[in-house]
Amino acid sequence: MPKIVISDTSALILFHKIDELNLLEKVYGELITTPEIAEEFGEELPSWIKIQFVKNKKYQKLLETQLDYGEASAIALATELEDVLLLLDDLKARKLAVRLNFKVTGSLGVIHKAKKMSVIPKVKPLIDKMLMTDFRISANIVEEILKLNDE
Repeated sequence: MPKIVISDTSALILFHKIDELNLLEKVYGELITTPEIAEEFGEELPSWIKIQFVKNKKYQKLLETQLDYGEASAIALATELEDVLLLLDDLKARKLAVRLNFKVTGSLGVIHKAKKMSVIPKVKPLIDKMLMTDFRISANIVEEILKLNDE
């Protein structure tokens, strides 16, 4: 497992909306995020989510020409650290992070990992809760994740 997990806003908001923010701690322990993401999140972050500033603001500004400022700050911060997993749900941000050779997962990946670690007994109840929010995911991907987890 990567040493450092950096979360973007969307995953924090989604897990908060479904009242499962602590699942991120159970799966990854500590998370890191940026002040920009903390501001977008808009709630007080739990103590296991550390806030770290991006040093290379020029690179962050360059990324902001392609992504929103939260995603740009997450990827910019990842370039300054070693052995990072980026927690991103936005497809454009994920594709860019992969092109930059980062390990990437999303909210469904977190749920899959939680099931593999026996942190949760089933993925379907959490996916059902996610689908009741404004989280957009294709039926094919939902089907795939359920199949992967023998549900």
